[in-house]
Amino acid sequence: MPRFPGDIPAGVIPACILPFHDDLSLDLKSFAKHLQHTAAVPGLSAVTINAHSTEVASCTLDEQRAVMDAAVDTIGDKLAIVHGVYAEGSLEAARIAKQATSQGAAALLVFPPGPFTMGQNSEMVVAHFKRIADASDLPIIAFQYPLAGGQGYPRETLNRLLDDVPTVRAIKDWCNNVPQHERHIMDLQSRSRPVNVLSTHSSWLFSSLVLGCNGLLSGSGSSVIADLQSELFHAVQANDLAKAKAVNARIRIMTQLFYSNPFVDMHNRMKEALVLLGRIPRAVVRPPLVKITQAEIELIRKGLIEAQLLPVGQAMAAE
Repeated sequence: MPRFPGDIPAGVIPACILPFHDDLSLDLKSFAKHLQHTAAVPGLSAVTINAHSTEVASCTLDEQRAVMDAAVDTIGDKLAIVHGVYAEGSLEAARIAKQATSQGAAALLVFPPGPFTMGQNSEMVVAHFKRIADASDLPIIAFQYPLAGGQGYPRETLNRLLDDVPTVRAIKDWCNNVPQHERHIMDLQSRSRPVNVLSTHSSWLFSSLVLGCNGLLSGSGSSVIADLQSELFHAVQANDLAKAKAVNARIRIMTQLFYSNPFVDMHNRMKEALVLLGRIPRAVVRPPLVKITQAEIELIRKGLIEAQLLPVGQAMAAE
């Protein structure tokens, strides 16, 4: 199974969506096709599964195992696989980490526990991550949420976490604050044991990447625009501003649609885009999510055409 060079997560890492049948069961056949399409994009370093984009909150541990098995069978010899660790408590998080490790994951994406919305301190954060690190020797990507919601880690807590849990080698940065994001990049990537910043500021990705992120981890990447995100990242890395601006102009069309209100429908909208593109057979989501309106689907169709992702002839056939 592929790993990250030096076990330090970096580069372009799309987060994949998870198709369902009409009865809400896993459609692993369509998932495999989605993985194959995503993995064929040039310039990727890994893919992510069992995270927000796969509606992990509605998946059981057994279903997460089946999703990982499908990923390993389909692309395990081609790309590193990042496995999400989404759990309300540390014991369950450790069980998920252990399972993911045994199945061949290359890294763990650790979500903040839900109870942190009611408050946290550095002792709790370090204890949570240590429990996971004790269950797995894989590199950890800490998911940094906005501070306002209570689940983001203040600077002092983040520094203590990186000091006390050395297997944390990257953060998925969703702080949603430009000065804080830039500080993360400057401080973390220059540590004596560097910790990479992977941007998930997908609605302003160009602005984020030019600050110096060593990678990105995005659901809109695998779902619709993995090729454009890869082109953007590598253009920024090459200081090709003209190309980066041109690619970003196409990306912006879709991100303005995907990340509109309500924000929780982002991957719901991406599924509808994939149906229009002919890449998955249906855009079924699990409750409490519900299907978006036909009017919104039409906006997505028009956006795909404007972004030059959907030929007009194919778009007409999809109606």
